[in-house]
Amino acid sequence: MDYRKIFDTIPEEFDKWRPRYCDALFADMIEISRLDSSKTALEIGPGTGQATEPILKTGCDYLAIELGENFAEFMNHKYCAYGNFKLVNADFELYDFENDRFDLIYSAAAFQWIKEDIGYPKVFHLLKRGGVFATFGVSSGSRVPALDDEMQAVYAECYKPEFDYESYIRTRNSDSEKLSTIDKFKKHGFVGAECRHYSHTREFNAEDYVSYIQTSSTHMTLKEPDKSKFYAGIKEIILRHGDRATLVDDIVMHIARKP
Repeated sequence: MDYRKIFDTIPEEFDKWRPRYCDALFADMIEISRLDSSKTALEIGPGTGQATEPILKTGCDYLAIELGENFAEFMNHKYCAYGNFKLVNADFELYDFENDRFDLIYSAAAFQWIKEDIGYPKVFHLLKRGGVFATFGVSSGSRVPALDDEMQAVYAECYKPEFDYESYIRTRNSDSEKLSTIDKFKKHGFVGAECRHYSHTREFNAEDYVSYIQTSSTHMTLKEPDKSKFYAGIKEIILRHGDRATLVDDIVMHIARKP
């Protein structure tokens, strides 16, 4: 299985439950890239568009490249009202952009799936001089340590996914250096690299939290009987803690420029 397309099997659930990004992040990215109706932007791996609409609203000439057929169909339906929206259903690693060049290239929780030795040089080539490259994603943690500790016990007992995300990413990149994103920017010729953090809080009841974690790539590969035991255990813990789980999202944006 091509695990790069694992989320493409659940477009509706993915759109409903995957984390969104904050207004401050988009404001910073738009300001740094000076994005407006005279500029061009490329989004790599938009999924169902969690990071798309704020860029479309600038009036820029927007292009998305999406590997998943179901995601591409979902995106075309979702944003068809925008005259500046265009999407190609293709593999970024293989697609020929011909003479297209961009003022902003960005990717939300997708660029890590692309091989480093292909992705970074290709983005560098596709950017106009002075163009901006940004990647961002979300890591989440519970505000209630006791709840977190109890959940970890369920993970230890029942969490046996077929797919190991971290190993998969390492294998695709074959990157023994384990460079940080900032160092990868520098390695591939980008300048002015920086990392910015944003915070956001989400509240779930037990049922919604289980629905949310079911859209994780590793959770999607759980098999029975562990799958049912795992989700029942997580749900029972949250119900015991007042049917409430609070997640604090650390939204991290790495951004740099082509000289």
